[in-house]
Order: sequence, then structure tokens, then C-alpha cells
Amino acid sequence: MSSNSITNESDTFEIGGSTVRRLGFGAMRITGEDIIGAPEDEASAREVVQHAVDCGVDLIDTADSYGPAVSERLIGEAIGDPDDVLIATKAGLLRNSEGEWLAHGDPDYIRNQVLTSLDRLRTDTIDLYQFHRPDDDTPFEDSVATFAELKDEGLVDAVGVSNVSAELLDRAREQVEIETVQNRYNLNDRGSREVLEICAEAGIGFIPWAPIDGDDLAEHGDLLDEIAERHDATRRQVALAWLLERSAVMLPIPGTSDPAHLESNLAASQLSLGDDEVRRLTAAAD
Repeated sequence: MSSNSITNESDTFEIGGSTVRRLGFGAMRITGEDIIGAPEDEASAREVVQHAVDCGVDLIDTADSYGPAVSERLIGEAIGDPDDVLIATKAGLLRNSEGEWLAHGDPDYIRNQVLTSLDRLRTDTIDLYQFHRPDDDTPFEDSVATFAELKDEGLVDAVGVSNVSAELLDRAREQVEIETVQNRYNLNDRGSREVLEICAEAGIGFIPWAPIDGDDLAEHGDLLDEIAERHDATRRQVALAWLLERSAVMLPIPGTSDPAHLESNLAASQLSLGDDEVRRLTAAAD
């Protein structure tokens, strides 16, 4: 698969009133080391975002905690608020100088963060606003209710949740229409299997974070190598292609700060796995 004319050929999925290609772009890695601060070359980071759009990516995922604030700012500077690209961001995590991710779902905090995200993303309405992680110190319903209110007020078009159990997803759906769930899921980590099944039944988009993990590639290396050789592909491309085949609601968002790596990821959308290959990959960790 040549990178000379890579385009995103994944199927489509509807989020709110927007139709997007199912293979998106995760913008966590366009920040500095350990997801803190700005990257060494901000111009290159902006170019990667623009290149993703040029290659047919119309789902970009970020968060206010990536940097913090850096990823959102660079996306806003790179592409502004295009009508044909859905920008998803998240609130509900704090960062400190040690790099810890600290849950913070206080309603007042979320209300403040939506304003800063709107400013950095250079938009009047956030396409998809996701509650990043449940906070033990704040009632889950109070946090989700805030996202519902922001939608009612027109600051948010669609609401999603992240890092939730099946039980928490059900509770969130009682308060607001949930368009997406973003949980960890990859070839080797199927811990959110039940949540994925709920999403598939309800037509909710499932955004797997860490869709490609070094451990899952190593754990199933022999099988991935066998299939990759058959398709003149890489392990990563096979793993991404399997996610796209795993469920029609699956929306992988592999991230990178390198244009060549971006194109390699997008090439997975052009990879057609056989039924037996999908079955063997699915059975590998089930």
C-alpha cells in the first residue's frame, strides 16, 4: 500500500447530525513529551492536523487536558472550525507537573472548561463534548447533567462519555442522549466488551482509546505477522483493520505527530480482511 495517495476509505457513521468516516485521528500526541506542554515544532504539529484532514479524516479527537490546552489550541490554529470536520473534545481531567491525570467532574469546573475549549478551538459550538472520566468526589449524575445543560444551551451539539462501565453508561443515558462512548479497547484488551455490545445494540459510537498498544501487538505477533504478510501490510494496520471489522459502531482514533505514521494508519482503511482472519483475531483474546 503506497503512501503517495493515501485517503481515508473507512465506512461512515453518524454522530448527532454529522456523518464521519469511522477511522479518525487522535490528537493527544501533538503535544509535548508525556502529553505536557507544547511540542518542539508547533508548525509541524499543525501540519499533521491539516494533513489528516487532507487525507479524508473528518473525526478528530482531543481533550482540554492534553497539554493541558495545547492540543485544542493547535487544532484551532490549524483548521479552525470547518463544517466538514467533527471535532470531539473532553473535560473532566486535570493534569499536574508530575503528569498525573486527576478526575475532576465538578459542574462549575466543566462549565468553565467548555468556555476555554470553545475559545481554543475557535468555534461557537463544540461538535462532541465528552465527560473524560467519572470523579469519585462528584456525583456522576451531577457531572452528566452539566453536559446535558450545555447541550440544551447550544454550546454543545452532542454529548459523549468516557471510561465508563455498563452501569454508568445506563445512568448517563437516563439524563441525556449519549452519542459516543470512549473506553480503552484493542486487540488484546477487551475489558469494555459489555459496553461495546450495548453501544452496538443502541447505535452509539464506540471510540476505542489506545486502539494500538505495543503489548497487544507483541502478544499476538505471530498471528498479526501471518496476516500482515498476506496483505503486504504491517501489524498496526492489521490491528486497526480488525477494529473496523469488529463492529459497525467502532470509531478508532489512532494518534501520531508524524505524517508518515498518519498515512500508515490511514492505509488500514484500505485493508480488507477475510472472514476467517477476522474470526481468528477476534478469538485471539476473547
